[in-house]
Amino acid sequence: MSRLLPLLLCLACLPHPALAGEGRPSRADLQRVMEQHARSVVRVRGPKQASPGVIVGAAGQVLTSTEPVGGEAFVGLNAATVEHDGKALPARVVLANAALKVAVVAAPDGTYPAAPVKLLKEGDSLRGRWVVGVLPATKAQPARPVSAQVGSAPAPFFDVPLALPAGSPVFDSDGRLVAVVVQRHRRGCRVLPLTEVKVQLASADAP
Repeated sequence: MSRLLPLLLCLACLPHPALAGEGRPSRADLQRVMEQHARSVVRVRGPKQASPGVIVGAAGQVLTSTEPVGGEAFVGLNAATVEHDGKALPARVVLANAALKVAVVAAPDGTYPAAPVKLLKEGDSLRGRWVVGVLPATKAQPARPVSAQVGSAPAPFFDVPLALPAGSPVFDSDGRLVAVVVQRHRRGCRVLPLTEVKVQLASADAP
């Protein structure tokens, strides 16, 4: 699990500003998120299927859902491929939590455009906050950023009324990653805050 430690330290060193007072994202905010999305979002292909993923570690760690790799059976194996910058890179599964439906895969050592991350303060919540996701392109229109307010769901999850596929990132208006989509449902999608991901990273990297 040595590839998790730099990522955990990165998340631990980031400030945890409160989310209070954030209004509906402006057009400029949406454009900022679109630019961040284009830099940091990749495609993860595993033994099960393919899903979006977002680069969260400059050394090549990618956060996604468990859909491409399933549960813990593939942890420690080169069982995924990360499609980044026009290349298909072999990737090792370093974390897969079936209960939380979240996974981390590690691309080969290098320098990658990691998305900036924003963690919740202790006792804070995403509920009622405005977030931004990028809806996938269709035959009728290109990919586009859309904002929505976060709703409640069984802890530690939240629901967002956006049709985002599992593995997609969810940003705040400043283009900082605040959650990852772990499940699609008819009313939108279910997301897991990055704070919970940090907890899982700490658990997985513990001796």
